[in-house]
Amino acid sequence: MINKDTLSVNTNKNNNLYELSIERPVLLVFLRQFGCLYCRESLSDISSLLSEIESRNIKLVLVHMSEYDLANTYLEKYQLDKEEQISDPLCSLYAKFGLVKGSVGQLFGLKVWARGFGQAIKGNFYSLRQIGDALQMPGLFVLHKGKVENMFIHNSIADRPNYLKMMDDVIENLK
Repeated sequence: MINKDTLSVNTNKNNNLYELSIERPVLLVFLRQFGCLYCRESLSDISSLLSEIESRNIKLVLVHMSEYDLANTYLEKYQLDKEEQISDPLCSLYAKFGLVKGSVGQLFGLKVWARGFGQAIKGNFYSLRQIGDALQMPGLFVLHKGKVENMFIHNSIADRPNYLKMMDDVIENLK
């Protein structure tokens, strides 16, 4: 269960996640390792939606498994290096949110290969450099006032969430 203690972690800007969620809704994005083409696709998607996220008065917080300096080299490519981040190399916060290690099907299933082939045609490739736990599954959560208001748990690393719908559903429910 997600509670105040679970959310009592600080970001790279020394802001407490629980307190951020009290101020306004938070889009908490748990990333896979930076060598993953689906992680990079997520970063590209989020980057393209940054003005939409801000216009909804939602705070973006990215969770990754790297040290901040290394993460910033990847996030900078997507203009996300100025956003709040949480470094979780041991994946303890991932686990507290119920994000598990992927099964063979979730990591290497037909959907992963099919979408991966499509990404390769576009020139996006999986990096051979592993930057985090390659078995860790990603996920998204919209937090508000210390509670999870919406979530997207990946069934496959190739799943592509609808970020705007997730946020809009929460905003609609808060009215």
